[in-house]
Amino acid sequence: MSGVWVFKNGVIRLVENPNQSSDSSHGRRKVLVYLPTGEIVSSYSSLEQILRSLGWERYYGGDSDLIQFHKRSSIDLISLPRDFSKFNSVYMYDIVVKNPNSFHVRDCH
Repeated sequence: MSGVWVFKNGVIRLVENPNQSSDSSHGRRKVLVYLPTGEIVSSYSSLEQILRSLGWERYYGGDSDLIQFHKRSSIDLISLPRDFSKFNSVYMYDIVVKNPNSFHVRDCH
């Protein structure tokens, strides 16, 4: 994985090298799996529904290029690119770290 960390409007994010996909070094695309059901997250609408059930709420005070979620019970913030086609393993692992018993990242078969 390569890229540059950019701090904009109070949010830090990784802008990846467009010449190298973060998953190309492993030769496989990654998928985010919701462990209780085994569901592969395939859209932001399904992800938002799951995150809401886990206590996350949409946060509208940040960068307009991002979809963000926060939990009232913590300082955590999940920031995702508005375009789901740019949702990659960096964002998936961020979700896993903040919800360790609910999500897992796997290779797409």
